Amino acid sequence: MQTKQLDKQNINKLVITFYTRVLKNEKLAPFFIEHLGPDMKSQTWQTHMDLLTDFWTTLITGSGDYRGFPFPPHAQMSGLDREAFETWIKLFFESVDKIFTEDIAIKFKEKSSIIASNFMRNLGI
Repeated sequence: MQTKQLDKQNINKLVITFYTRVLKNEKLAPFFIEHLGPDMKSQTWQTHMDLLTDFWTTLITGSGDYRGFPFPPHAQMSGLDREAFETWIKLFFESVDKIFTEDIAIKFKEKSSIIASNFMRNLGI
C-alpha cells in the first residue's frame, strides 16, 4: 500500500525495497556485491542502507542527516555504463511507485533523474 507519509521510516522502506531489487538484477547486482557483499543483512550492507536512508531523507526533506559526497565512491567503480544507470533509474522508479503516492514519488523521481544525469556526465558516459 502506498503512503503519503514522508518520514525516515518510509524512506528506509524505499531503500530496502530498491536494493532488494538491485540484488536480483543481473546488470546491477555485481557492482554492489563486489563492494558490499551478497548479504543485505550484513553489517556492511546495514551501514550502506543507513547512509542511503540519510541521503534520501536529506535530499527530499532537507533534514541534514547526510553530510557526505555521493559521487567519489562511484568514480572508483569500473564498468559503469549508461545501461547501468538506466537500469538503476528503472528499478528506483518502480520502488518509489510501490512505496509512495504519486505526489511524493514525483519528488524522488526528479531528484534521482538529476543525480543519474550528473553522475553520467561526471563519468563521461
